[in-house]
Amino acid sequence: MTHRAPTTVPDSSDHEVEHDIDRRYRDPDLPTAERVEILLRQMTLAEKAGLFFHDMISMGEGGELSEGDEEFHLPSNATFVLEHQMSHFNLLTGGDPRQMAAWHNRIQELAASTRLGIPVTISSDPRNSYSDNPLAGLLAGSFSVWPEALGLAATRDADLVRRFGDVVRREYRAVGIRVALHPQVDLATEPRWARQLDTFGEDVELTSRLGTAYVEGLQGDRLGTESVSAMIKHFPGGGAQKDGEDPHFGYGREQVYPGGQFELHLKPFEAAFAAGVSQVMPYYGMPVGTEHEEVGFGFNRSVITGLLRERYGFDGIVCTDWGLLTDSEVSGEPFPARAWGVEHLDQSDRMLKALDAGVDQFGGEKCPDVLIGLVTSGRVDEARLDQSVRRLLREKFILGLFDQPLVDVEAAGRIVGSPEFIAAGEEAQRASLTLLTNRAANGGEGAAVLPAPRGSRLYVEGIPREMAALYAQVVDTPEAADIAVIRTHAPFETRPTAFENYFHAGSLEFAAETSAHLREIASAVPTIVDVFLDRPAVLTPIVENVAAIIGNWGAGPGALLDLVFGEAAPRGQLPFDLPSSTEAVEASRPDVPFDTASPLFRFGHGLTYDAPPTP
Repeated sequence: MTHRAPTTVPDSSDHEVEHDIDRRYRDPDLPTAERVEILLRQMTLAEKAGLFFHDMISMGEGGELSEGDEEFHLPSNATFVLEHQMSHFNLLTGGDPRQMAAWHNRIQELAASTRLGIPVTISSDPRNSYSDNPLAGLLAGSFSVWPEALGLAATRDADLVRRFGDVVRREYRAVGIRVALHPQVDLATEPRWARQLDTFGEDVELTSRLGTAYVEGLQGDRLGTESVSAMIKHFPGGGAQKDGEDPHFGYGREQVYPGGQFELHLKPFEAAFAAGVSQVMPYYGMPVGTEHEEVGFGFNRSVITGLLRERYGFDGIVCTDWGLLTDSEVSGEPFPARAWGVEHLDQSDRMLKALDAGVDQFGGEKCPDVLIGLVTSGRVDEARLDQSVRRLLREKFILGLFDQPLVDVEAAGRIVGSPEFIAAGEEAQRASLTLLTNRAANGGEGAAVLPAPRGSRLYVEGIPREMAALYAQVVDTPEAADIAVIRTHAPFETRPTAFENYFHAGSLEFAAETSAHLREIASAVPTIVDVFLDRPAVLTPIVENVAAIIGNWGAGPGALLDLVFGEAAPRGQLPFDLPSSTEAVEASRPDVPFDTASPLFRFGHGLTYDAPPTP
C-alpha cells in the first residue's frame, strides 16, 4: 500500500555523533545568505567537492533505492550519497509517479542521514514530449504529452508555452524534480543540425519570446519554493555547427561563424537572463575563427567568465554539459569525453581548466576525488570551491529543499498526467500541426482534399488501424481508398554506432525508394503525407505529387486525424525555412538564419481551413 509521505525528514542530528555542529542553517527565518555561510564554514573538503558533480542516477524497482545501473555504469544510490557525498542527480528512469515520488523521498531520507543532512536536488531532461534520445530527452511515460519545442514554436503562442512550463513545473515538483535541464534556446541556423527539435527554430525574436515564457512557467516571477529551476542551454548558442554535425561527437566539435553572427546567437540568452533564469549549460562545441579560445565552451574562460559572468552579470549556477572529463561507454561502445580542444589534457587538467573558466558543476561526472586532489596538491585554492558552493547551496535553500525536502506520494499520482494536463497537451499537439499544402484531388479543379469527410474509405501507413477506424472505413490498399494518410519522418543518415543514430544527422533528402513509394500511393489515391520534421526535410521531390503535406513536431495520430477530418483546423506556422535542395543547404552559412536560397516554404508558412468537412 502506498504511504503518504511527510513533508519533512528527521533532523540528521538524531543520528549524529558530533554534537557541536551549528544547525542554525536549518532555521527558515534566517536570511538565505546567512544560512549558506553557517553551513559552508562547517563543510569538509569532501562535502564541498561532492556538490560539484551532477551525474545521472537511476531509480530502483517499485520506487526503492537503486543498487546501481549496469547499462549506464552507475553505482548504487547509497554509494552516490554516502561515499561520493554527491547531492545533485539527473534522474534517468521514470514510471509510475507514486513510485517516483516514493523513491525521491527515500533518497532524501538517505541524504538526511549524512553528517550535515544536505538535501538532494533532482533534475531531468525533457519528459513531456515524444523525444526518444536517452541522453537528450525522455519518453513521456505517465507525464502529459505535448509537442516538442519546435511544435510549441509552430503555435507562435507565448501564453501556451508559459502554460506548458507551468504544467511541467507542477508535474516535476509532484515527484520531486526541482531542476529542468531545459529549455534549449539555441538558434537552429544550420538545417542539418541534429539537436534543433528541442529549439524554437531559427528566428531570434520568436526564440527569445518563447524561451522567456518557458522560463517564466517553470520558475514563476522569481525563483522560490514553488519553482522548478530552469537550466537554459546551450550557451553561447549551439546552432552554428559546421556541416550541421553535433559536438556530442568529435567530427562535430567545430562551431563556425562565416556570417559573423556570433552575437546574434546570444540574444535568446539575454532574454532568459532578463527573466531571471537560474542556471546555464554551456555546449560541447568549440568556437572556430572568433576572438575566443578554440576550446569547448565548458573550458572557455572568455565565454564563461568574460561573457556570462562579467558582461551579463550572471551569478547563477553554470553546469557543464554531460561528460567533459571522463571517457565512458554507451550501449557497449566507446564514447570519449567531449573535451574538444583539450583532448591532450588528462582528467585533472581538464577539470582545472573548466574551474578556471568559471563553471560550478560537472555534468555527467562522479569523480570528487579528482577535485579533492587538485585542492590538496595546491593546484586549486579551496576558496575557489567556496565560490561555487555558495551558489549551489543558495539554490537548495531558495527552492526550500532544506525545509521541505519530501513530497506527497498520493498527490503525485493525482497531479502527474492528470486529465486536465493531458487535455492541454493534446490541444497543443493539434495547435502545432502545420498544413503546408492542400490541393484538389489529382491536382485538378475543385475543393481541396482537406478537410476530408468522416466515414471515407481510408488507407493508412504509420497510424494504428484501430485508431483510424474511429474516423473512417479503413481499407487494405490505396486502390480501394478515397484518401490515404501516410506518416513518415524527415530523413537522416545511418551512422556507425547505436548512440550516433539517436542524433538524426546528415542529408535532408528523402531516399529514392521513399519518394517512389509516396508517388506510387499518390498515383492511386489522393494522399496526405504527415512528416515529423525534427529537421527541415527537403520536400521538393514529393510536394507536387501528393494532395496535402502536414508538418508535425510531436503530435499523436489522434491529433493528426482530428485535423484531417475537420475536428480541428490547422493553426501551425513553420518555425524555420524548408529548403528546396541539398545544394541550397550546403551553400548556406551555419550561423546565419534564413540563409538557404529559394526555400520551398518560408518561416511562418501555414495554411488553414474553417469550413467543416462535407458529410
